[in-house]
Amino acid sequence: MSAAAKRIIVCGGNGFLGSRICNRSGEPKWNAVTSSATPPVWAHKVTWESADILRPATYVSLLKGADYVIHSMGILLEADYKAVVSGQESPISGLSRAFSGARGRPTPSTATEDIRPPETKQQLTYENMNRDSAITLAQEADHAKASAFVYISAAAGAPVLPARYITTKREAEDTIASRFPRMRGVFVRPPFLYDPSRPITMGMAAMTGVGAMFNTVTGGVLGGFMGAAGTKPLKVETVAEAVVEALEDESVRGPVEVPEIEKLAEKAWRKNML
Repeated sequence: MSAAAKRIIVCGGNGFLGSRICNRSGEPKWNAVTSSATPPVWAHKVTWESADILRPATYVSLLKGADYVIHSMGILLEADYKAVVSGQESPISGLSRAFSGARGRPTPSTATEDIRPPETKQQLTYENMNRDSAITLAQEADHAKASAFVYISAAAGAPVLPARYITTKREAEDTIASRFPRMRGVFVRPPFLYDPSRPITMGMAAMTGVGAMFNTVTGGVLGGFMGAAGTKPLKVETVAEAVVEALEDESVRGPVEVPEIEKLAEKAWRKNML
């Protein structure tokens, strides 16, 4: 950053968006998350630590002295993917559970209480991953006196996703904003993300782009139904740049929608060009 160096803690992201800001699970295989196997120039300034976002006691000590904390993790679908892959559960039953009613538990109030439930077929839910882990991390960041907290939310849901995917994210935003007013809460709402390092995202981004064009031409007549599928996709690097710029700019707080994400990324690009 241009001013005094800041300590940023990034929780989450096994490579894609998280790796552009930072990566939680150890230094990644760079050719899996970027177009080069060579570590980027900033990599030597990063320390990777291992922790479990669902077990606060494993990471609270790492938050000491943090200026900013970022939550960059979540799930798109609930399913016991290990059971599906091993043949112990069918994909249909996994998806049926994903579209079932709300599950979860009250948000833990202390750092010693785990969010992670016993290892069952419902070990990962929208409630504990998309909502409770973010609220608990924000709580511990607030205790550590961090000045800002960034939550990577989402622009919208999508027809192929259960409604709870986006409602749990909005619940996390609302709770963090109301419970921890001392911290500057920034809720980045990216659309579908793509990058050449993950070829499958390029084709999906093209389809999403067509949906966004249709949504624009029709005046957003199906915007509510299409959700993120009707929103312009962004390159993952663009969102990462916007997140860092949002941390620098103390006027940025609350929800950050796609147009503002693009403006923040452009602002960061112009700074780097000077």
